[in-house]
Amino acid sequence: MDQKLLFLINREWSSPALDKLMALASSVAFWGVPLALMVVWLAWRGGFRGRVFVAVALLAFGITDGVVGRSIKHSVARLRPHQSELGIRQLDLQRPAWKGLFLPVKTKVSLGNSTEEEGRSFPSNHSANTAAVALIAAMLFRLGWLVFFPALIVSYSRIYTGAHWPSDVAAGICIGAGVGLVALALAEWSWRRFGERFAPRAVARHPSLLSA
Repeated sequence: MDQKLLFLINREWSSPALDKLMALASSVAFWGVPLALMVVWLAWRGGFRGRVFVAVALLAFGITDGVVGRSIKHSVARLRPHQSELGIRQLDLQRPAWKGLFLPVKTKVSLGNSTEEEGRSFPSNHSANTAAVALIAAMLFRLGWLVFFPALIVSYSRIYTGAHWPSDVAAGICIGAGVGLVALALAEWSWRRFGERFAPRAVARHPSLLSA
């Protein structure tokens, strides 16, 4: 089932327009600077709620990407689809990424005999990170379920571009949602337990992070 769904998404349910969209959604090189600028802006001009979001999102990102995801990847050591399967399309923006937005998508078809040791597949850290951030944003900003749409696009793009198996993405989403809840709970507990000691005025105005 995993392989069949991968082949459908990566090979069959495709088009030139989707190739560009999915390569863009999956590109860390393209989104790195805009996301960093957004973090700086929220920390500077986002008010109390914006700063809380940045702090909790960074905490969740550190856990999903640096601890949980990395540990599971090394333990499971699952090869990526393009490392083990023949005929997987690998899609990426040409470099530099901002210029690649206006150029044809870089495409390569796998031979299925890679001996690379790096880039373990399970779980998808892209999916985990975006799911965690989306859940935190939904709960802090009361944005509703539509905030998960970008995270789902990113997750789908990881299958479409040949970087991950569908089960990698599903596991990543579950891990990210769980870590997001844990990060929020930890931040709320810390605020209630220690906030009055370090920021009594802020606690008086915002007794709970979730109702800020």
